[in-house]
Formats: sequence, structure tokens, C-alpha cells
Amino acid sequence: MENQSIAEKIEALKNHLQLEPHPEGGYFKETYRSTGNTIQPYEGADARSFSTGIYFLLVSGNFSAFHRIKQDEMWHFYDGSPIHLHILTQDGKYERIKIGRDFSKGEVPQYVVKAGDWFASEVSVKEGFSLAGCTVAPGFDFADFEMAKRSELLSVYPNLEELIVGLTRE
Repeated sequence: MENQSIAEKIEALKNHLQLEPHPEGGYFKETYRSTGNTIQPYEGADARSFSTGIYFLLVSGNFSAFHRIKQDEMWHFYDGSPIHLHILTQDGKYERIKIGRDFSKGEVPQYVVKAGDWFASEVSVKEGFSLAGCTVAPGFDFADFEMAKRSELLSVYPNLEELIVGLTRE
């Protein structure tokens, strides 16, 4: 992949890792789902796997829209350009985490988004890609996934209008 263009690298990753479009933006493939399950129902729903894992690919010019889930989600950086992870916490704060490998620039190779926090992500450069992994415990289920509505986020975080408009789809 050394002499490939960015577009060729992205296509190679999508093909090699068998990635499919994700509803929030980007591409993904589930790589792990534990065979064990929680004993009791989780958040009023069916029992969940103990843990799940995915590959997640973002490309410049696209973004992972603000969404939240009912579980903690750990991000792991693998390749490409750093990721800007935008978090709107349940207590009304905004955080921007840089996920990558350049520690001198404040990047971290992994980060946990707390259950219930809104979050979105984007590639930190104009022409590039970011390959990450995400681990969710208890395991991810689309029943626990909620895409943010722009108007609702703006009513809670009016001072972040530019960010919210830029990282929501409706």
C-alpha cells in the first residue's frame, strides 16, 4: 500500500476488511461478538453479548454523525490520519479527543466514550482516511443506537451550532 493513492488505499481497506457502509457514516465490519450473554435483560431489552468489536473506516469529506448508545464504547486507532472524536456529555460539556499515534500532539491511541454521551467523529485532515476499531460492552445492538436530531441537540447545546450542524444529517 506504500505507493497507492489515498483513494486506492481506501478501496483496498474496504475490500480486504470486507467493510460495508454504516448508518452513522463511514464503513464497518463486525469482527467479534462474544458467545456469552448478560444473564439479565439490559436496559429493559433482551440480554446482550458480553462484548462486540468492529473495524471502522472514516474518509475525509464524510463523518460519523452524532449518535449515542447505551453502552461504553472504546475506540482504538489503527492506521491513517488522526480522528477527531467530538463528545457532548450528559452534563452539558463538549470534549474533542484526538485519536492517533502522535503523543507530542496530544493524540491518544484509545479512548472510551461513556454510555449515553452523544458523539461524532471525523478525519482530522482534508484528504485522508482513519482506520479504527471500536469495542462495546455489553455488546452492541442496533436497538441501543440513537441517531441525533439536529434540532434537539441545538436546544441543549446552542453554543455549539456550527459543530452540530456540521456533524448531523437532519
